[in-house]
Amino acid sequence: MFQLTPTVRNLLIANVVVFLIAQQVSGNLGFLALYSIGSPYFQPWQYLTYMFMHAGIGHIFSNMFGLMVFGPLLEQRWGGQRFLTFWLICGIGAGVLYSGIRYYELNRMRHDIEVFRTEPTDVHLQDVVENNLKEYGPSFAPVIRQLHATPDNGQIIQGALTSLEALYQRSLNGPMVGASGALFGLLFAFAYLFPNTTLIVFPLPVPVKAKYLVPAYGLYELYGGIHQAPGDNVAHFAHLAGLLVGFVLVMLWERNRTRFY
Repeated sequence: MFQLTPTVRNLLIANVVVFLIAQQVSGNLGFLALYSIGSPYFQPWQYLTYMFMHAGIGHIFSNMFGLMVFGPLLEQRWGGQRFLTFWLICGIGAGVLYSGIRYYELNRMRHDIEVFRTEPTDVHLQDVVENNLKEYGPSFAPVIRQLHATPDNGQIIQGALTSLEALYQRSLNGPMVGASGALFGLLFAFAYLFPNTTLIVFPLPVPVKAKYLVPAYGLYELYGGIHQAPGDNVAHFAHLAGLLVGFVLVMLWERNRTRFY
């Protein structure tokens, strides 16, 4: 049975209440999600509010379950105010860092599309797809072959540009939600302060110490971010950003610590 501490309990309540309201309100409280810089829907307050939004029951369950597992010991160690500060800084920091990554990715995509618009060759279309839209490679492959065979076909060029613009707008205006960035900061803090605590991770048949589990999870997220599979809409680099912010905070707060559990 989970022994919930006050701040963990309040965070759970806040997240669940916002999730339930979002399911009932017309428009789904989308203005609270975090949009990319440059999107007409972006607002600075979203760096805070996106942490309380979740995409579905599985999403909120996994994040809140992690909060219940790892949060209480850290709150007992730090106290409620410092624990809440850590949670919020990790979540906001993850959003800010991920926004920087998305800004770079979207600028690269915009540049590659404009190069293709200026010189609409099959090579430049291939560059757009390989650099920015690998998951759509099979869909664009016939278009690239057809453009190679008939390089002056205006209908193919215009169709390709229309598709690229639609995909760019989808990327630009696709929001990010969830407390995963804050949770990954929590994971690092737990593994650092309680490294020898054993955890049961489904479906592994044996318990794993936190000091082994969290680095392995981080490597998995790094691989998932670099080699993102088709249909994978998880913001892996946002998770890693939360982990990084958590690392920096813990190194500052616990630099004189000599005992680990």
